[in-house]
Amino acid sequence: MDIQSRITRLPIAYEPELGAEAAGYVPGASGQLAALLAGAGGCSPFLAGLIRKEAAWLETALEAPESAAAAELASMAQLPPDQIADGLRQTKRRFAVLLALADLGGVWPLETITKYLTELADGAVDAALKSLLIRAQARGKLPGLSADGAAAGGGIAILAMGKMGAFELNYSSDIDLICLFDETQIDPDDYAIRRSGYIRIIREMTALLSGHTGQGYVFRTDLRLRPDPSVTPVCIPMASAEAYYASAGRTWERAAFIKARAAAGDIAAGAQFLKTLKPFVWRKHLDFAAIEDAHSIRLKIRDHKGLHGPLSLPGHDVKLGRGGIREIEFYTQTRQLIAGGRDRSLRARGTTTALAALAKACWLPDENAQLLTAHYRAHREVEHRLQMVHDTQTQSLPQSPEGFARLAAMMGLKPAALTAQLEDRFDAVHELTEGFFDQNAENAAADDPSGGNRAAPGFGEKTTARWPSYPALRSDRAVEIFERLRPEILAQLSQAARPEEALAAFDGFLAGLPAGVQLFSLFQANPQLTQLIVDIAATAPELARYLAHNASVFDAVIGGGFFDPWPGAVALDAMLAGELAEQAAYEAQLDTARRWMKEWHFRIGVHHLRGVVSSAEAGGQYSDIAQACIRGLWPVVLREFEQKHGPAPGQGAMVLAMGSLGAGRLNAKSDLDLIVIYDAQGQTASEGRRPLAARAYFARLTQAMITALTAPTAEGRLYEVDMRLRPSGRQGPVAVSLASFESYQMEEAWTWEHLALTRARPIAGAKPLMEQVEAARARVLAAKSASPSKVAQDVEEMRGRLAGAQPGAQPSEPSNERDDVAAAPRHVGAQNWDAKSGPGRLQDVELIAQMGALLASSSARSTSAQLEASVKAGWFAPSEADDLRDAAALFGRLQAASKLLTSGKLQPGQIGEGGRQFILRETAIAARETLDIAALSAQLDAVAGRARSAIAAIITRLRDSEQIAE
Repeated sequence: MDIQSRITRLPIAYEPELGAEAAGYVPGASGQLAALLAGAGGCSPFLAGLIRKEAAWLETALEAPESAAAAELASMAQLPPDQIADGLRQTKRRFAVLLALADLGGVWPLETITKYLTELADGAVDAALKSLLIRAQARGKLPGLSADGAAAGGGIAILAMGKMGAFELNYSSDIDLICLFDETQIDPDDYAIRRSGYIRIIREMTALLSGHTGQGYVFRTDLRLRPDPSVTPVCIPMASAEAYYASAGRTWERAAFIKARAAAGDIAAGAQFLKTLKPFVWRKHLDFAAIEDAHSIRLKIRDHKGLHGPLSLPGHDVKLGRGGIREIEFYTQTRQLIAGGRDRSLRARGTTTALAALAKACWLPDENAQLLTAHYRAHREVEHRLQMVHDTQTQSLPQSPEGFARLAAMMGLKPAALTAQLEDRFDAVHELTEGFFDQNAENAAADDPSGGNRAAPGFGEKTTARWPSYPALRSDRAVEIFERLRPEILAQLSQAARPEEALAAFDGFLAGLPAGVQLFSLFQANPQLTQLIVDIAATAPELARYLAHNASVFDAVIGGGFFDPWPGAVALDAMLAGELAEQAAYEAQLDTARRWMKEWHFRIGVHHLRGVVSSAEAGGQYSDIAQACIRGLWPVVLREFEQKHGPAPGQGAMVLAMGSLGAGRLNAKSDLDLIVIYDAQGQTASEGRRPLAARAYFARLTQAMITALTAPTAEGRLYEVDMRLRPSGRQGPVAVSLASFESYQMEEAWTWEHLALTRARPIAGAKPLMEQVEAARARVLAAKSASPSKVAQDVEEMRGRLAGAQPGAQPSEPSNERDDVAAAPRHVGAQNWDAKSGPGRLQDVELIAQMGALLASSSARSTSAQLEASVKAGWFAPSEADDLRDAAALFGRLQAASKLLTSGKLQPGQIGEGGRQFILRETAIAARETLDIAALSAQLDAVAGRARSAIAAIITRLRDSEQIAE
């Protein structure tokens, strides 16, 4: 389609005679096309000259501009070496006039204009580089490089930076390049000569592109974005560049690499280099410290260019000045740096694309993104017209009224209308971006001793005097940021129910932080987090201590969706699998799982603490997270293991969850009870580089899985794992075959092992094998339910041993050597808040529920479901089950709450007022919503007493139900 039929706007010829002359160079032009030519030539002497010089080509190109542009781009790659200099300049001239007309006439939008300019730059750089490489190779100047290798780029990768990298080149832009070579493609004996040759070629390429001849120039080329440009050559090895960014890279360089793109030469090598740089650019945690870094750069630019002060349009810099292009770019890129490590959708190169992505991910309001996008496009169009006048790299508005009138005419406006538009846009951009960067301005109110909700004078002086000695406050930058936060933190702490308790807990949090800059920057940019940490400190010091060592979990609060509904086990499995798949290295996958678990673990704790979820819901959610970690890491561990020892023999292996994980109800401090079961199907050994006998294979695979879950990495550990519920406890193999497992359960296992089996649940591994294990479980439970009196007697003995193992009790002689019954409950004092241990409390009730499930041959795993099955089978009376269910619910809530508050024994006098109120809220029964501490203690004893009586009645009835054979 021709240009004439697509014209949507027209410039006004500022110099009508010059415009008429320009239109006359294209005799076939008429109507709006002639007006477009006249307006362009009448506003820009540069364009008038281009129209005259390229009139013959232009007349045809205007009939099909896309085809003309494509043909010019293709021709560059075919230019012979002796024609490359003039040929590239001719293509540049043609693009310059065609794109100017399409831009001024509104034929193509801004993004199409900048895309064509960038494709022109890509093609010109690539053609110049390869032409020089081919010539140098033919002359023997690059030993070890073949002719085909030279034509493919010779291992030199040219990275387009800035606007070129983002396909955003402006009309008279220079191009920012980083030139690297892949040293791994060079024989060590040829390295020195090749390196010198590459440096020479890049210099020649720069001169070829930048030099002014009678035919003009191609692109002004800037190589100063390379690492340490004052001391490094213009082309450096990739390994050196990677080492520099890993050790000395700065925030502005991270921002620059958001837009970086392999644009010429060896594209594949360049793309691989950029891939290795992703951890440098995209931090794994939310990086709010980037805000202050970016603000510092903005201030330095303003100081250097003298751009401080109020807006004055004459001479105002559209790019660097107040409310200009750079403000929008900094605002966008800084937000990308903050969250792009977590959210890959934010890693867009283009400014408008990135703004849209940030809005979609809720990192800025949609209306702000749309407004900044509109202003960015408008600013860029003004920039283009400033540059079109004389083909100069300028962004400064005219100083004179005549210059302003020319610019307005080029945009088809009156000077007054242009002035009003520019003032409105600059002010709007400044208002939207300045507050984001200038945190000092935003926090001025917090520094005002007379403003708002401040702490009383002298509050916490003794405690706060210690703060400067803490690791988190040892850097000047951390202190500077924290001092802006401190008044608001102290004010909020002073409003807690028990201010001194809250302050002490916050002090423990602050003392445990290994560093402060990132976290304090996060708080500064997100004031709602200070209230959250104060709430946690005032209620759950144990959770505050957890945060001190895992502060990165705050990312989850800011990252979006923190208070969304629970996604469910299936979605969680998919989420973690997706994140693990993004990591190539095994160690990185282990770290990823740990970061992921911590964030979800923290979310559950906060939701529970704030009453968003009940203790039962929290227990299920903790279980979902643990299950997802096992399901996610099992194939990761298996793949890593198979690389050394070959595929798993037979059906492979599976993971059987026991205990609380099997029942689907963990708490904040739970460890994991697991058994690994395999089926080699007669295959005696694996087939791999280092084959192993089947039994050794699965034993070592199990150890690898345990290590993956328990080993401390840079991100900490996932879980503690207990394997003692496997056949024969500590004396048995860590992995057991399916046949041995079923045989043991049928012929050798003790009653407590059958009780444990009632909660067993397959959760990971080979699906057919998981189904077979579940079928075996059902067979064992059915076979072992025949003697209720024997089961009851064994359970009563176990209860006695558990009671005797408590501190202060007389020990009883154990009836077997199994590991699981050796655990001793904590001593119960006069005010018994121990949820787990003691008659009628959680452990006791769960044991009886398991007994009922065993007798009923039920597959139910949760305590409530097991009690229901026991009633249906006739083993428990409904009233007994109700008393046990009440006890399980009450003590389950108490246990879940206590694990958020303390890692030790729950003492009502030692947990603070916030913690006590949390316990009361969690344990209050519908009929007693206003329980106090004394009433709660009485309630615990009463509920435990009813459960104890129900258990005694059940045991007596079952024990006497038949005569036990001697």
